[in-house]
Amino acid sequence: MASIGLSVPPGLTISTEACQEYLETGNELPEGLWEEVLEGLKKVENDMNATLGDPFKSLLLSVRSGAAISMPGMMDTVLNLGLNGEVVIGLAAKSGERFAYDSYRRFLDMFGGVVMGISHSLFEQELQSLKAAKGVTLDTDLTANDLKQLVVKYKDVYVQATGKQFPEDPKEQLYLSVLAVFNSWNSPRAIKYRNINQITGLKGTAVNVQSMVFGNMGSTSGTGVLFTRNPSTGEKKLYGEFLINAQGEDVVAGIRTPEDLDAMRQSMPEAYNELVENCKILEKHYKDMMDIEFTVQENRLWMLQCRSGKRTGTGAVKIAVDMVKEGLVESHSAIKMVEPRHLDQLLHPQFNDPSRYKDSVIATGLPASPGAAIGQIVFNSEDAEAWHAQEKAVILVRNETSPEDVGGMHAAIGILTSRGGMTSHAAVVARGWGKCCISGCTDIRVNENEKTLTVGKHVLREGDWISINGTTGEVILGKQPLSPPAISGDLGTFMTWVDEQRQLKVMANADTPDDALTARKNGAQGIGLCRTEHMFFASESRIKAVREMIMAVTAEQRQAALDKLLPYQRSDFEGIFRAMDGLPVTIRLLDPPLHEFLPEGDINEIVSKLASETGISEDEVFSRVEKLSEVNPMLGFRGCRLGISYPELTEMQVTAIFQAAITMINQGVKVLPEIMVPLIGTPQELGHQVGIINKVAERIFSETSACVKYKVGTMIEIPRAALVADEIAQNADFFSFGTNDLTQMTFGYSRDDVSKFLPAYLSQGILQNDPFEVLDQRGVGQLIKIATERGRKAKPDLKVGICGEHGGEPSSVAFFAEAGLDYVSCSPFRVPIARLAAAQAAC
Repeated sequence: MASIGLSVPPGLTISTEACQEYLETGNELPEGLWEEVLEGLKKVENDMNATLGDPFKSLLLSVRSGAAISMPGMMDTVLNLGLNGEVVIGLAAKSGERFAYDSYRRFLDMFGGVVMGISHSLFEQELQSLKAAKGVTLDTDLTANDLKQLVVKYKDVYVQATGKQFPEDPKEQLYLSVLAVFNSWNSPRAIKYRNINQITGLKGTAVNVQSMVFGNMGSTSGTGVLFTRNPSTGEKKLYGEFLINAQGEDVVAGIRTPEDLDAMRQSMPEAYNELVENCKILEKHYKDMMDIEFTVQENRLWMLQCRSGKRTGTGAVKIAVDMVKEGLVESHSAIKMVEPRHLDQLLHPQFNDPSRYKDSVIATGLPASPGAAIGQIVFNSEDAEAWHAQEKAVILVRNETSPEDVGGMHAAIGILTSRGGMTSHAAVVARGWGKCCISGCTDIRVNENEKTLTVGKHVLREGDWISINGTTGEVILGKQPLSPPAISGDLGTFMTWVDEQRQLKVMANADTPDDALTARKNGAQGIGLCRTEHMFFASESRIKAVREMIMAVTAEQRQAALDKLLPYQRSDFEGIFRAMDGLPVTIRLLDPPLHEFLPEGDINEIVSKLASETGISEDEVFSRVEKLSEVNPMLGFRGCRLGISYPELTEMQVTAIFQAAITMINQGVKVLPEIMVPLIGTPQELGHQVGIINKVAERIFSETSACVKYKVGTMIEIPRAALVADEIAQNADFFSFGTNDLTQMTFGYSRDDVSKFLPAYLSQGILQNDPFEVLDQRGVGQLIKIATERGRKAKPDLKVGICGEHGGEPSSVAFFAEAGLDYVSCSPFRVPIARLAAAQAAC
């Protein structure tokens, strides 16, 4: 900011590389670093014509973190550094006793908490006791003498907590504060925040040592935080808060509920106008919406720091579209301004009809982060995480949140606080995560110890259900109905740019006509995975027919059951082909083990039910169930092994596909069927199934005097298949990587059991991510590259894609694009996210 002509207090920066070296060498400062800091300090002292520790020309400092990626509230800051028993007297003589001792007590509190690890509550207890004794409500109502007493109390707290006297040497204060900021990089809250947001590869945090400017010097001073545009809606209007006679911590920590920026415009018009102009300069320079901290000291504006502002999905899209319209950025740059998780937020439901719940609104606070949330209330972070682990939807209710609450805030579906403003910790973090949040809801009284929320005549307790509207700030009793989102307006414009930029096609995993329609509405370019087994559970008559097929002893009995299933399959395929008119549909033949279609429960009950349904004796049923039992069914009798053992099963499914295709073609629908054989490990397996498919096609085309263009391919799910892909490609028109099973077999991790040890692996750094969520690029990813290269070497026009869960995960999508795949396929609701990730990979 200083380099582009803005008023920034002089200072110096200790680099992230220094932090990295400090952490890697067992928390030892790099050799010569402290001497460099002292040299830099001399330059700051010369610029300010003041000296650290000089009672008559005292230089006071702020010590702040500065990571490459914004982590609001996660690392530590110390203000007013340099104060001691002598300096405070000199400062009082120059600037007034009240200001001096207010600054001193703040410094004692922050230094004690940040540097020495003393609980803030111990200092807060003394402050509240003093205010109660003096009969005042606000900190600003305390006199200079009151604050002198408070300084003595705070020093007593320090001694009692640490067993040491407070350090009077300002350079020792600075040294310890620098170490504290470095150490905060590996604080539990910072580590958890980085894990939650998948922030990796950073060296650490920088340390910014800056001359203090003071917002607590009376009515001509103040401090504020603002965003150059509304981070919730994206509206081009300054969005922020200001407190007269305060320091920055008062705003961001939610200790006092601040005022709108209009308060600054009315009380300090010249500083306000300069601030407005500075915001325009910063947006033009950084080409982004900025988050700014500033202070006004005796009517002079000082810019303290700026960074790219956290924003909601709605805000991100509007800001990106508006900045293109304004000529600030090009459309390809705008694509990078929206994160995939922003689209995830926009695709979440909203309240169905807000007018219907008006009688149930019990309180209204500040609409800190938009969206709708319905959940059971909890009152602390630990409970939020525990309930979330039990798959309960929770709303975290607090007086105010602190960085220590980051785990519970992430686990909660929504956040409600009684204190704090629109730029408080709760608001900023919630907006960054797309969490619905209401802050500063002064209507409610929160008793965190008794776990109650009181508002008027209503007393709510832990576990009670509420709904919160983060767009309006309304708190509503009970559960309110939600409606699905839709792509339109700015989002539609933005997604047009996305599709112009990307090269990777995006398809969807869809098993029903409704799923197919949803996928198409969300921009899917076809169906990359239609799982035929899901259709069998659609009705009682279908599942009975499947069980008859499973229980069949002879081929005739099995064929009779399959004849019952054929019309069901054909009807389903017709609906999907109709929904995807003109787009390819990839249908996977039956994959799961047959035992998955049997009833659950006691073996005797299962046998009795199957005997009743199939007309087979209980002894025969019991014998058949025993034969189906497997030690490891996921590596057992499933996938192509079913079709090879029971060719009539493949014949029935393929017959249904071709009959449905011909029916739809006769109705004017363009059908592009692709038949996928699962769990291939050898080229012979695929050759066997391709032979059956082609034979059925010839028969159906001969019977109907019709012809359908179709493709036959396979899922690459077994590591061996990836290694012999050149041989398998001889019989395949396409490969589709089933990354769920490929991950399972490559790691040797059972998806059903991995949760027993995965948390330990992640917390100890053995794994950086859950490999079933984020593709393992070094292992599974290399198999994908090998298979793609070998397959295309044997068949250059081989189409290659992926249809596992990783198809909608942004970093995995980027890898697939780089590996040269043709498409990804994901759930219908993640299609827009995959489209954006593919476009960003192409930028």
